[in-house]
Amino acid sequence: MSATQIILLIAAYFGMLIIISYFTGKENSNDAFFKANKSAPWYLVAFGMIGASLSGVTFISVPGWIEASQFSYMQVVFGYIVGYLVIGTVLLPLYYKLNLTSIYTYLEERFGNYAYKTGASFFLISRVVGSSFRLYLVANVLQIILFDELGIQFWQTVTITVALIWLYTFKSGIKTIIWTDTLQTLFMLIAVGVSIYYVSTDLGISGGNLLGYILDSDLSKTFFFDDYKSENYFWKQFISGAFIAIVMTGLDQDMMQKNLTCKSLKDAQKNMFWFTIVLTIVNFIFLSLGLLLTVYAQQLGIDAHKDALFPILAKNHLGVGIFIFFLIGLIAAAYSSADSALTALTTSFSIDILDIEKKYDTAKQITIRKQIHILISLLLILVIVAFKYIIKDESVIAKLFVFAGYTYGPLLGLYSFGLFTKWQVKDKLVPVIAILSPILSYIISINSLKWLDFDFGFFILILNGFLSFLGLILIRRKQH
Repeated sequence: MSATQIILLIAAYFGMLIIISYFTGKENSNDAFFKANKSAPWYLVAFGMIGASLSGVTFISVPGWIEASQFSYMQVVFGYIVGYLVIGTVLLPLYYKLNLTSIYTYLEERFGNYAYKTGASFFLISRVVGSSFRLYLVANVLQIILFDELGIQFWQTVTITVALIWLYTFKSGIKTIIWTDTLQTLFMLIAVGVSIYYVSTDLGISGGNLLGYILDSDLSKTFFFDDYKSENYFWKQFISGAFIAIVMTGLDQDMMQKNLTCKSLKDAQKNMFWFTIVLTIVNFIFLSLGLLLTVYAQQLGIDAHKDALFPILAKNHLGVGIFIFFLIGLIAAAYSSADSALTALTTSFSIDILDIEKKYDTAKQITIRKQIHILISLLLILVIVAFKYIIKDESVIAKLFVFAGYTYGPLLGLYSFGLFTKWQVKDKLVPVIAILSPILSYIISINSLKWLDFDFGFFILILNGFLSFLGLILIRRKQH
């Protein structure tokens, strides 16, 4: 497939997104940008959230994990189910009761302004880095398969990528994203399905025997109870998965902003219920694809591992048809995550940090929101380019979850303390606790094997949240 054909494919894809944004973006209000006028159909939100949750990281990294970790990632996914249950029964009722635009407004009502700004700031850090991780991976793949050949520099690739996202989200934000994410999730799932079909056919596996082949393979081992010190130990991954879901969905403005566009709490809860079922199935499908790709590479003696597995096979060994679907699926997965992140970051910075709803009239709010949208886009470009010089090896998804443990931990502590105790805290000291707990968590984590004979892995999130909770107890105000 020539470079010109790839560019035409990408241009056609973005043409569709821009057409959707034209028809959905005729309203330029903040209510449309932040909350889609609270009129989004729950089934569209649920389906679109699949793409936003998975992202290009899942599309590349999860299949690449199979060789080293088998199906152990499903232990994390089963933990997600528990986490989503907590979101649907505890957090969503709270957010709808308070009629929130930004979920971090709760922290102001519960503790005070310092806690509110701290929570919002940690979300901004988490999402900027997390979204940059995801976009870095996709931009890097596009660089290798296309832009290097054209003599285009990596920073130019990233700039073009983010500029295209800005182009179709700048006017109506979340209102447009509800529809574009639905389309992008559909493209991503079609790409995975077609890839599984063609790879299994090449391996001589008939459709009726496919599931049996996957389940009988040594690479599909899912549950690991043998070694509690291992990162793959069941309870460590299951419990981590539950907390990862709570913080990376329930305490994340990006994911919750979609839920808050539903017409009612009941619709939002239906959304979470079906989202949970479909996401579990889709993750299994991604792992199945990874198993087939790993077997294919091993049988043909192809040197392709980790995050390079799917890209190398798609480009060089599986034919033009699969490569086209790979590109469409990769771009769809990447942009369905990145566009909503850009909107959520704009929302949180505008409302939580700048207080535009309290300080300015409607016209001024729209102007500031547009300026912030551009600034966040530029920030993402800078961080993604920086990652080019930081990330050398290791699956990106593993780095993403470990980093999330440090940045979402204080949010986990704050919300747990707010929901499950009635204590008040010395508000001005909350930022101190939020900074100290990740530092202490890191010190404990790097010494845990020596001190405790235990590898925290993804469990770092729980440790961090626990230390934040303890810190809040220490700074609680005495009751009079």
